[in-house]
Amino acid sequence: MVDKTIKAGAFARLVRAKLSAHGVPAPANATKEQWYTATVAAAKELLARRAAAFRERARLGGHKRVAYLCMEFLVGRSFIENLEALGVCDELSAELSRYGLSLSDLYASESDPGLGNGGLGRLAACFLDSLSALSYPAIGYSLCYESGLFRQRIVDGEQVELSDDWIASGGAWLVPRPEATVAVRFGGRIEERFEGNHLHITHTEYEAVRAVPYDLYVPGGEGGGTNILRLWRAKEAMPIPDPRGSQTGYVKAMQARTAVGELTRSLYPPDEHDEGKLLRLCQQYFLVSASLQDIVAEHFADGGTLATLPMRVAIHINDTHPALAIPELLRILMDTHSYPWEGAWEMVSTMVSYTNHTVMPEALECWRTDLFRMKLPRLFSIVEEINRRKTAALWARFTGDWDRISRMAVVANGQVRMANISVVTAHTVNGVSRLHSDILKKTVFSDFYEETPQKFKSITNGVTHRRWLLHANRELCALLDELIGTGYRKDPEQLEGLLFYRGDSAVLERLSLVKRTKKESFSRFLVGRGARPLDPEAVFDVQIKRMHEYKRQLLNVLKILSLWEEVRAGKLPPRPIVFLFGGKAARGYHMAKEMIRLIVALGAEIARDPVARDALRVEFCEDYNVTMAEQMIPAADISEQISLAGKEASGTGCMKLMMNGAVTLGTLDGANVEIRDAVGAENIYIFGLNERDVEGLWCSGYDARLYYRASDRLRAAVDRLYSPLAGKDLSHIAEYLIAGRGSIADPYMCLADFDAYRAAFDRLLADYEARDEFSARSLVNIARSGRFSSDRCIREYAEEIWHITRVNE
Repeated sequence: MVDKTIKAGAFARLVRAKLSAHGVPAPANATKEQWYTATVAAAKELLARRAAAFRERARLGGHKRVAYLCMEFLVGRSFIENLEALGVCDELSAELSRYGLSLSDLYASESDPGLGNGGLGRLAACFLDSLSALSYPAIGYSLCYESGLFRQRIVDGEQVELSDDWIASGGAWLVPRPEATVAVRFGGRIEERFEGNHLHITHTEYEAVRAVPYDLYVPGGEGGGTNILRLWRAKEAMPIPDPRGSQTGYVKAMQARTAVGELTRSLYPPDEHDEGKLLRLCQQYFLVSASLQDIVAEHFADGGTLATLPMRVAIHINDTHPALAIPELLRILMDTHSYPWEGAWEMVSTMVSYTNHTVMPEALECWRTDLFRMKLPRLFSIVEEINRRKTAALWARFTGDWDRISRMAVVANGQVRMANISVVTAHTVNGVSRLHSDILKKTVFSDFYEETPQKFKSITNGVTHRRWLLHANRELCALLDELIGTGYRKDPEQLEGLLFYRGDSAVLERLSLVKRTKKESFSRFLVGRGARPLDPEAVFDVQIKRMHEYKRQLLNVLKILSLWEEVRAGKLPPRPIVFLFGGKAARGYHMAKEMIRLIVALGAEIARDPVARDALRVEFCEDYNVTMAEQMIPAADISEQISLAGKEASGTGCMKLMMNGAVTLGTLDGANVEIRDAVGAENIYIFGLNERDVEGLWCSGYDARLYYRASDRLRAAVDRLYSPLAGKDLSHIAEYLIAGRGSIADPYMCLADFDAYRAAFDRLLADYEARDEFSARSLVNIARSGRFSSDRCIREYAEEIWHITRVNE
């Protein structure tokens, strides 16, 4: 894809000019890092022009823009994708080769931006990519975390969290916009007074924090638009006094500066204590207050008025983290622009839509009212008014039904409920897979669905094929180009043309060779990080998820333990198996950290077992991120999607793996249901309990010990945990599974699903040996993956929820 506005040779000349401007007049003397810096500077200059031109076309055309608010945007490295979008890769590659360098050398100079953790952030990044590619006007809003989540290291078999200071090597793409700085207020006192029918608010004694924006350009390639991701960094509002003056004043000012810095220091700070809870609450308010002030200011700058704001801007809150946008926009309209409540409410409920991403209680955020009132006093009074009006309306409709009204209240039992605020206010609420949306309507939001069924929709998640296929798997794309042409590069649903070759043994052999090539590439990647080489003839079994009990990494471990016992007894698998894990455990999540400890110890124990080490291998890949995923996903044969049915909202890793030819081994949960429908039951390995089965088991009384006693190989796997692994005592995990230790045993039903899981895995291994047949399954997965593109997903959001249109060139 070539940007036709860039003439041949112009980009190389611009890069050389940037080198000279940075004090390197002779390109032959430039270091790899200097070439990288100059290239980024040149690309940003061109992207700035494209972004400005795209925005102007949108403004002149009267196009509505979506503002997408999310606590995470896990964008990955920008270098190659931005250069490809500009169409200058070949030109720059030729220029670099004159000096003994390559694009890969420069790409290696960049770090992954620490702007997210898992699926939520990766999805948001995919959405912004598709919005640009499809020429929809949009802006993403998040925080510029200086230390990311954390850099994960495995030390003595355990997770250690280190600061992820990514900006030094990954922040070159950030563009500071100090002219758009806004102030965000915390704490203080609120004084209310009425003049006639108008309420005047005075806010005093507050702490003001400056929100300074930094932009990342998100280009859409040839024919697409260029949008931005705006990231806010917290800066102190007042200068630090001279230390030669009052020492006490200086110390207090430095303490305040440190506290301000914590607002954008890291993603998801631990919240076991009130200090952490307050920090998370303040982070979320900082994001939404800065973003909404910016949205209104940008609208005014474009010549709009408040009356036209709903026609020009759609505001989307992605999960409950940005739900404070609702009372904050009400505050801005009423306190700053003198709107009456009714007019402000109508505007907010017309503009805001909400995506729910989980049914897990810990993610349906609630804030203690005392903490909320202390830090956000004006917003608390607004939330109380939302609650008063809502409960009054509910009482009028459901008189006497106290339980229903309590469940639907925005403030209840000393808690402010962010999910309820979102559902009460938003004009549209959507789940992210067909199953998840049904569960929301039947359980979590059943009362709201009964009241306003018209506002609930389902839009299945998607992933951008530009990064996860075109960029991550160039070898596969070369084969696809030859077989079905290049149309799929713009329209991934054209991948279905590949189905013509599912019976062609020559094509299936070539597809198998591509997979082997990617395995070899991933092996080199791991060796570069200090691991032993992987056997490319082995089956690569991949589970890449954040570490959580409901993701059931433990079920996978039990499978490996049972296989290990069988290998030691002389029963070898048809070929070696490499089990690959990747994911981080939240800082305060003890059980998730114990699962990492178990996986690492099991891998070490098997590696030193002379009987098993050639047949089985377990690798926990530390510090899993987008760059590692780009290497690992194309190498995978088996995609482990084994969450307890009813717990996974959608999943997007399953889609990336499918797009690269991995075959899913999974439960009927999340997007697995729709993948099965897409590829056919013969091209996916589904096992175990479904959502109704799980509910029935809970209702009848789940007893993990019944399954433990009934299955010999399950019992052998669990019992092995009572013996040390690599010198680690992990017996408490066995107790967790069969005794419970203060809670119900095996709360995510690993034991109930174990036998079905092993049977499905064994069937998959046997099928893998019929190489053409298995490659045909892989081919079908690739061919049917187009419907899981984020392009399809974004078109649905644009048409059904945001009501935005594409900008023509």
